[in-house]
Amino acid sequence: MSKNNRNLTMLTDFYELTMANGYLENGMGDMISYFDMFFRAVPDDGGFAIMCGLEQLIDYIKNLRFDEDDIEYLRGKGIFSEAFLEYLRNFKFTCDVWAVPEGTPIFPNEPVVTVRGPAIQAQFIETMVLICINHQSLIATKANRIVRAAEGRPVMEFGSRRAQGFDGAVYGARAAYIAGCSGTACTITDKEMGAPALGTMAHSWIQMFDSELEAFRAYAKCYPNGTTLLVDTYNVLKSGVPNAITVFKEMRARGEKPAGIRIDSGDITYLSKRARQMLDDEGFTDVKIVASNSLDEYIIRDLLVQGAKIDSFGVGERMITSKSEPVFGGVYKLAAVEKDGEIIPKIKLSENVVKITNPDFKEVWRLFDNATGKAIADVLTCRGEVIDDSRPYEIFDPEHTYKRKLLENFSAVKLLEPIFEGGKCVYECPSVKDIRAYCAAQLDTIWDEVKRFEYPHKYYVDLSEKLWNKKNALLHSRYNG
Repeated sequence: MSKNNRNLTMLTDFYELTMANGYLENGMGDMISYFDMFFRAVPDDGGFAIMCGLEQLIDYIKNLRFDEDDIEYLRGKGIFSEAFLEYLRNFKFTCDVWAVPEGTPIFPNEPVVTVRGPAIQAQFIETMVLICINHQSLIATKANRIVRAAEGRPVMEFGSRRAQGFDGAVYGARAAYIAGCSGTACTITDKEMGAPALGTMAHSWIQMFDSELEAFRAYAKCYPNGTTLLVDTYNVLKSGVPNAITVFKEMRARGEKPAGIRIDSGDITYLSKRARQMLDDEGFTDVKIVASNSLDEYIIRDLLVQGAKIDSFGVGERMITSKSEPVFGGVYKLAAVEKDGEIIPKIKLSENVVKITNPDFKEVWRLFDNATGKAIADVLTCRGEVIDDSRPYEIFDPEHTYKRKLLENFSAVKLLEPIFEGGKCVYECPSVKDIRAYCAAQLDTIWDEVKRFEYPHKYYVDLSEKLWNKKNALLHSRYNG
């Protein structure tokens, strides 16, 4: 967590250190290198992902330092030179970093983080770049799918106890809130980051008392306004809802306002319909029904199609772990190096075409239709190229170059923003609430067809002609030996 200023410098893959030592030994430690982080496929076969985790990456970079116990640990491995250990003792981060702002919809194969600097430094931060961005982008992407399935009904993040460790709970809750959840059960995320903490009660509260009715009365006495009662500890329709109604009547007589009931098990469609009718019959038409219990976007969608009378949802394990696809496949690849001031593009080839990288120091542009405000495509260009939106511009599908489209009446916006310049942070992180609002606004620029759960429309990430020619030249030169 950012306020703790934890030193996570040694949270790195060991090969980052062996490579760094090797760069120094071969006189390459200060060679200027360019690395891109990007991902290859959207989780759950979706149409887009959501950028998240940048603030935690910034905190990590700000706190990069090797303590004496780190140096001694590495010396004890018996493989690192004393010159390298001295380099680490005096380590100072001096790289330039660019990134796409948190909350921005992102697409495969475009850089979301670019790092330029000495090879040792730019290579070393790979692990934490991927940890920070992969995890929170994964949870934000999943959470937004669930939020969209709820069709405007509030969704609460309830997954702390099922998260992959305490950081998974804290930062997963942060990502879920950014992506549109109304709040979280994770109290510390509210305390430190401002994502509202929400909650009702557990079944154990009911069981602590001699009767369900007594438990409900005691809770209503503690929280006379905003009371939400959990009604499925014993029997939803025979005891839970009737006892809740009894307590709600008592509250109403005292001038208090009950908030809702929560159903956490059973046939939620059937139970919510019956519960709604029972509440309405007693005049509690404004009392809300909350549903929880291993929900995801598909279950929520089915519940609503079936006519379930649910006003909000609590979603836990399937959101906080992105259970359906728990890996965001972000990678960190070398794109170029500098020699005598000249940028030399680098490319990774593979028999697996999806693993062939886009070379060179790049810029990412998003093109918006001025008539609709919707995003049309993203374009990768060589750094220094300018997309002139005052004149027609031709885009094409890099996989099928014969598919071309001439754009007119559009606006071109750069996505990558400066984060560090010469190792100094030049970016002010917005509040989590501001990121959430920005995310919602950016999602409004994405066509509904791209947001479909099944077979979404493919949003194209194109290459400028100059970048395509560079890539094509490298492909042919490398394949030909």
